[in-house]
Amino acid sequence: MQGVLSGFLVIAVVIGVGYVIGRRGNLGAQGSEVLTKLAFHVASPALLFTTLARADLPVVFSSRLLVTALSTAAVAGVFAAVGVARGWGVGRTTIGALCSSYVNSGNLGIPIAVYVLGDASLVAPVLLFQLVGVTPVALTILDLSTAGGKQPLWRRLLTPLRNPIAVGSLAGVAVSAAGVEIPGPVWDPVQLIGNMAVPAVLLAFGISLRGSTLPLRGGDRGAVLLAVGLKAVGQPLVAWALAAGVFGLRGAHLLDVVVTSALPAAQNLFTYASSYGVGERLAREAILISTALSVPVLVAVAALLG
Repeated sequence: MQGVLSGFLVIAVVIGVGYVIGRRGNLGAQGSEVLTKLAFHVASPALLFTTLARADLPVVFSSRLLVTALSTAAVAGVFAAVGVARGWGVGRTTIGALCSSYVNSGNLGIPIAVYVLGDASLVAPVLLFQLVGVTPVALTILDLSTAGGKQPLWRRLLTPLRNPIAVGSLAGVAVSAAGVEIPGPVWDPVQLIGNMAVPAVLLAFGISLRGSTLPLRGGDRGAVLLAVGLKAVGQPLVAWALAAGVFGLRGAHLLDVVVTSALPAAQNLFTYASSYGVGERLAREAILISTALSVPVLVAVAALLG
């Protein structure tokens, strides 16, 4: 369980540093906002580009990818249905659906894949599916729900091509598919900028915790509980049922898909919520609680299926 614990320790330390920075006011009143914009508009697109530009794309065409896609759609669909019934609004419902299904496959998934599953590449299908499939769709919905009604149709149709994260992801896939080798003087600075993404997101998240109330104390309580329940329990159960019952996966292959589905909600969801000014408290609390709950869940999954 070293991978689980070390992965969470790294995240907790960086978030803690962000919280201290927020308490001390080292970055001023706009510190979290600046870091969020840096991650969203600059660092994250660079990170996604460099990650996908050298990815082995054929790995996405597998039964494990189908399990990931179906389990993601199932739990996100449940949240979306409840959100529509309760009138939570398009933006807030979209953020909640992401918190229910979008796993932390990067900064937490990679060390867990290495130390628990024994192969970092096993998290690649989840990472690629989320970056290339889920992220552009979700951000397009957020774009259209916040500003789409004021834009002409042609501009709305081009929304995915104007989103920096979607552009970075799709550009990386295009480079990988074309087999283009990017020269070092171009690659190295992009990679260096991308390396800022994860710490910027975690520090911004930590700063945002300063002065915040305890979780589950506000009007988002119902949405937070639903998102956390679906993420921590619902998605791993659905993935297990699909992998074992439908696709016949056993042993290490079954462990792979269930462990990755049991990862908590990704920290970059808070970046999305902050960037669009919708569902920020929902994202912050769902990420915080699902991250705490995922420790015993991941330990239990590894013990039962490992």
